[in-house]
Amino acid sequence: MEMPVYLIWGFLESGKTSFIKDTLGQEYFADGERTMILSFEEGEEEYEKDFLEESNSFVIQVDDMNDFSPAFVENCEKNYHPDRIMIEYNGMYQIEDVMDVIDETNMELYQIIVMVDASTAELYLKNMRSMMVEMFKMADMVIFNRCTDETNASSYRRSIKAVNRRAQVGFERADGREFEMNEMLPYDPEAEIIKVEEEDFGIWYIDVLERPNVYLGKVVELSNVFVRRPNGIPAGLILPGRSAMTCCEDDITFIGFICKMQHAKSSSIKKVKDGTWAVLTAKICMENHKAYGGERGPVLQALRIEQGTQPKERLIYF
Repeated sequence: MEMPVYLIWGFLESGKTSFIKDTLGQEYFADGERTMILSFEEGEEEYEKDFLEESNSFVIQVDDMNDFSPAFVENCEKNYHPDRIMIEYNGMYQIEDVMDVIDETNMELYQIIVMVDASTAELYLKNMRSMMVEMFKMADMVIFNRCTDETNASSYRRSIKAVNRRAQVGFERADGREFEMNEMLPYDPEAEIIKVEEEDFGIWYIDVLERPNVYLGKVVELSNVFVRRPNGIPAGLILPGRSAMTCCEDDITFIGFICKMQHAKSSSIKKVKDGTWAVLTAKICMENHKAYGGERGPVLQALRIEQGTQPKERLIYF
């Protein structure tokens, strides 16, 4: 019989214990099932005895990663008979260590939830960006807590969506209230022609992925995009975009949308070649395309393409 597992992942004092307690107190989770909490750290927040009794849960402290093994899990199940497991996991540990044990037991990973303290997020992103990006890549949900009016929620959300489109991203204040995120775009999505400057390409790209209906049928002018024509790409198609650094210098990704060139006009480019910098005006459509695994996704229909120039900044950031 499979054992449902919820992995709550984040750095010390990121709100993991509070989240687990809040979850176990919710009606949809307070269903009488017995919950085993495997805690890999000891933070300031504790699990009170009364709370554990009321929520039909118990805590097993894992002080050494070497103690966490398939045999350890099997013994816990045999001795304590849990119906589900919540793993409180420190962001400083290697995720492979816990995933390997899950794969070798009857545990079934249901959800990975990453907790982030918004008050220290900037510091961690600056000094341990690769570790945070690794968490973002694997997360089903990312929750930023302790948000204030100064929290740069839009930037954090784009950073996550750049590496993991499927992740849900939520923000809440210290008192638990939802943090209202107002996305301030550097261009007008309601303009007759949406003018996207070279430094704003990443913002536009993520927003199109997130809110395609806002852009459907609109005309966009992309300033100084890099044109790629990879080997094997069908005639009449290009891939205009930019190189983006989502983590570090070793983790640079080219982002862009498929673009059809059949009706494009130009006064400065006779033939669109691989490696061209261009100013592209195109209509934004949604089509089923093999570039998206046969699923529906954004496709540009070029109206005009002119010679562009290489931007001052080689990379874009989120």
